[in-house]
Amino acid sequence: MNLTNFFTAIAAIAIVWFLVSGAMIVNELMKRNHKIKFIIINMMLPVYIHRYKKITLEESGRVGALYYHWLIAINTALVFAVAAIISKNL
Repeated sequence: MNLTNFFTAIAAIAIVWFLVSGAMIVNELMKRNHKIKFIIINMMLPVYIHRYKKITLEESGRVGALYYHWLIAINTALVFAVAAIISKNL
């Protein structure tokens, strides 16, 4: 397995992690009786993430753990996708 495939696999795992953590955040908002627009959820996800951060900060004084899962997952996917592209072109 070469380096490009390794970086691509890590990026794919991070994308799955990103999607699962985003779905869990939407679920938490639904538990708190917030309206979720499922038809345009992909465009609204950053808004929902910000809303989750604000709500958990107000409730407990700390940002909820799912926010950090989402943030780390999307950044990991970005870094390893770029690394895969660079390693492929070398």
